[in-house]
Amino acid sequence: MNPFAHLVRIAALALFALPSLAVAQQKDPCPPLLSATEPRIIPAALGPKEVGLTYIGHATFLIETPGGVKIATDYNDYVRPDVVPDIATMNKAHDTHYSNHPDPGIKLILRGWNPEGGPIHYDERFGDVRIRNVQTNIRTWSGGTDYDGNSIFVFESAGLCIAHLGHLHHELTPEHLTQLGRIDVLLVPVDGNYTLNQEGMLKVVKSIGAPLNIPMHIFSDYTLERFLGLARETYPVEFSSSKHIVLSRETLPSSPRILVLPGH
Repeated sequence: MNPFAHLVRIAALALFALPSLAVAQQKDPCPPLLSATEPRIIPAALGPKEVGLTYIGHATFLIETPGGVKIATDYNDYVRPDVVPDIATMNKAHDTHYSNHPDPGIKLILRGWNPEGGPIHYDERFGDVRIRNVQTNIRTWSGGTDYDGNSIFVFESAGLCIAHLGHLHHELTPEHLTQLGRIDVLLVPVDGNYTLNQEGMLKVVKSIGAPLNIPMHIFSDYTLERFLGLARETYPVEFSSSKHIVLSRETLPSSPRILVLPGH
């Protein structure tokens, strides 16, 4: 499948941003994982301990909690879910990751950067979901560093911790990993060009150690296959026939793996 040529028209920059030297500690990261069984991730109606995840495309997922809260990640004007989410998170690297004209029906908008500069920290509760962020840096057009320009958003509901890496441009420091805490499901940009290179991104995946890792920001079949070729050296790779999956603590894989959802 062709990349989003009409959406992303910038040239990839060669320099990577340095990790942030001073990021405030988030409170109460996810508790340690107590137990896990073999995966049973299937499309189904949500139960009281289940979270729905649908890949909309590019870097946008729709997350649905058992309480009915709907969240769109990296909400933008090009790739949107069919429903109006209750919550929208955004990042600012390109306009395929944010919107200046969000739907007025959205109740909570969380931008992963501070428009006035400097860090921005979220620890929000909305219905049965908690949303917090861990900030990282991004490259600038000139090859410099925009400190705190990206947020890794963490969504906690039904005992699950889902992290969306956003437009990650560099490997994570021990401080970042401490702030993240336990992550059960990791949404990973794998383009290897506009974000961190694929070898570096696999190091990030390994450092976080989530049981389930789902590629996004793919652009093309070639890009995906190159990432999976590297990933298969460490992880089993599975393919879902549906863009929609249902997650729960009880059905997490007992060892880390990659799950590919259809679409780019």
